[in-house]
Amino acid sequence: MSVQQRNNVHCHGDGEHTIMFVHGYGCDQTMWRFIHPAYSRRYKIILLDLTGHGGSDLSAYDRNKYADLYGHAEDMLEIIELYAKGKVIFVGHSVSAMIGLLASIQRPERFAAQVMVGPSPCYINDGDYVGGFNAEDIQQLLKLIDDNYLAWVRHMAPAIMGAPNQPQLTRELLTRLEHNDPEIARHFARVTFTADHRADLVKSTIPSLVLQCSDDLVAPREVGDYLRDHLPLSTVKVISNVGHCPHLSAPEDSSNYIDAFLDDIGY
Repeated sequence: MSVQQRNNVHCHGDGEHTIMFVHGYGCDQTMWRFIHPAYSRRYKIILLDLTGHGGSDLSAYDRNKYADLYGHAEDMLEIIELYAKGKVIFVGHSVSAMIGLLASIQRPERFAAQVMVGPSPCYINDGDYVGGFNAEDIQQLLKLIDDNYLAWVRHMAPAIMGAPNQPQLTRELLTRLEHNDPEIARHFARVTFTADHRADLVKSTIPSLVLQCSDDLVAPREVGDYLRDHLPLSTVKVISNVGHCPHLSAPEDSSNYIDAFLDDIGY
């Protein structure tokens, strides 16, 4: 199969450089629809679905390859080689922020910068590190997903989306999560929520913008503080917003911070 088929790649615009938008757990490229159109005047735009998500080829989801985030980072580099122009600005939501980090560490010469929306290098509390969940919380979460994925989705979608004044966004997220292949969703949940990439942060050599919500159940403010202190060349901005998806629930604020960051680094 082609890379385009595997990851449902779509490109727009024809700028000198490329901006690549990659969604988080259980979602797809439509999650960027409020943000990406404005950038097609300045950049080539790459949209895609992580293997196992959305319109990707589900038969390409190899549990060995994707047993950690490096398999997805490998996919990102393949897509960049085939479709990107110039330097790449990688915009990743949630787990894809770490996928982008790993890709940029492997091929830093291809990247201009990274924008991390609601990132977390580790979800599990560890000593002084606050990831938001105790180890027991994560094991219970994974057990719930294993036992009844759809019940977990219906319970968690409102908390993940937040945006109490925009109930249509919660309904959208719920629909997207319900349509996932349950076996892939269970596998990728375990990969996502047990990953620990704190030691990789220092290896980053490109400018980074970290966008956090002021009230995020999944990636609390302490995570942003940790990234500010341990991720080189990083800038942390906090959006006044409830939830884990500011690119949907607060797109104007998200875009304004991204625009200012790109202007600062000259892209």
